[in-house]
Amino acid sequence: MKARPDMDKIAKGLGGERRGRVEARAGYFGAVQLLADLETRLRAPAGGGRPTNPQWTERRLLPLAPATLRRLEELADKIRTDRGISIEPMQLAALLLEKAAERIGADEAENLVRPVRAPTGLRRKGRG
Repeated sequence: MKARPDMDKIAKGLGGERRGRVEARAGYFGAVQLLADLETRLRAPAGGGRPTNPQWTERRLLPLAPATLRRLEELADKIRTDRGISIEPMQLAALLLEKAAERIGADEAENLVRPVRAPTGLRRKGRG
């Protein structure tokens, strides 16, 4: 396994100081950040087997649309091919869900599940 870079040493060498972690959200840099997270979080169990995050102790069934599963499979295949990281589609889904849960606020989550309703008092054309 590759040694992780010492970010404090790099900052000092560049004449700067480390002030915290910057997270990319989307696009190329978001993809690079996701790959870095995968490399640091997934560890092979002591007894062998598929690498996983040791903090993932809960197991739940997660319903998905077929198109979502296909997209996760495509992304996992690309990560395996391009980066050599052994990851399954649902491991990728767990990481993406974890990252989204860290960033979303309660109001935003409520808006995702709230049914969209037409404003009261408005009637459709041709009725009433």
